[in-house]
Amino acid sequence: MVNILGNHNNLTDQFISELRDVEVQKDPLRFRRNLERLGEIFAYEVSKRLEWEKREVVTPLGIALVPKLVEQPVLGTILRAGLPLHNGMLNFFDQAENCFISAFRQHHKDGTFDVHVEYLACPVLQDKVLILCDPMLASGTSLVLSYKAMLRKGIPKHTHIVSLIASTEGIDYVKKHLPTNVTIWAGAVDEELTAQSYIVPGLGDAGDLAYGLKI
Repeated sequence: MVNILGNHNNLTDQFISELRDVEVQKDPLRFRRNLERLGEIFAYEVSKRLEWEKREVVTPLGIALVPKLVEQPVLGTILRAGLPLHNGMLNFFDQAENCFISAFRQHHKDGTFDVHVEYLACPVLQDKVLILCDPMLASGTSLVLSYKAMLRKGIPKHTHIVSLIASTEGIDYVKKHLPTNVTIWAGAVDEELTAQSYIVPGLGDAGDLAYGLKI
């Protein structure tokens, strides 16, 4: 299942438009804050698909029967670009356990590259809900490899993948290589993916824009 939150004339569109804008991108603080705010929006939307139950809450004047989450999800993010987005989700799922994973591209002289996963800090995932976030879903290779690396910690009962901008090719790749108990969430979908697996028009390198150039 794929859910697209953008193109519905809401604040998701406003924040994504600022992420794309080369002038607004000159302010890394605002870029990070927009990633964080979008994380909060996506957390709210994903929460509608989680399991809830009615519980009694004691108020100063009596007892209220209110819906509460049955369990907190595990929030996973791919370093480093995913950190502000993850932080936004953590603002709302403030009791969640967290998982951090690093995946990087090793480029070759012929222009091709391989994706490697080198770091994983993760709680037990068996039969839990996992929300895995990365601002950009380009080719989908990094995300699929990261997900498979996380399976060392157990098999989630359901996984929600959150990306702010996705390519059509990346979505297709994820749907093909991940199980059916995965829901994809995106803010916007761009059709073009270059030979170097950059989304066009996209927004550039989210990690560099949030934290500075890497060498």
